Amino acid sequence: MKSKNILLTSAILAVLLVGCNMKAPIQTPKTPKTTQTTPKVITATSMVSTPNEFEKAISKDGIQTIDMKKSLTINKDLVVDGEFRNDKALLERKINLYSQDKVKNIRDRFTLAVPKLTIKSTQTSMEHGTFKGDLYISANNFQLIDTKVDGNVYFTTPEAKNTCKMDAKSKVTGKQESRK
Repeated sequence: MKSKNILLTSAILAVLLVGCNMKAPIQTPKTPKTTQTTPKVITATSMVSTPNEFEKAISKDGIQTIDMKKSLTINKDLVVDGEFRNDKALLERKINLYSQDKVKNIRDRFTLAVPKLTIKSTQTSMEHGTFKGDLYISANNFQLIDTKVDGNVYFTTPEAKNTCKMDAKSKVTGKQESRK
């Protein structure tokens, strides 16, 4: 009888010791959601050849560099939105209206026709082609690089106008003015 009691007591103690040694899951406090967004670091390129592909690529959930594969005509107003960083962690968004060969020589230049294109992405550039329509610049540091704008350029803020750059090869056929 004594050995049964010792065996039963040993079994109970073993169960208690094992149970006491188990670690409870660690609960991490929930962090509150913030409304501040962190710019995406997406250095991939989106090759676009349809209006839907272009619209998706320029969205806030799109991609940093948009390469045209051919000329496009889109019959609705569009917005370039979102902030993206390049591989050096600098804000940058590119709309490349051209194709190039393996040694980066411009091979073909394309035309993008949109009635109204609003630029809301900081540090966006439009490069080496033609844009037909009106550009509304709402973001700082917009650049035209070797690009013809066959239309008007409207700046929606003084900062957007003051930080806009256009190289010597670029030109705007219409007016360039501030507009709210």
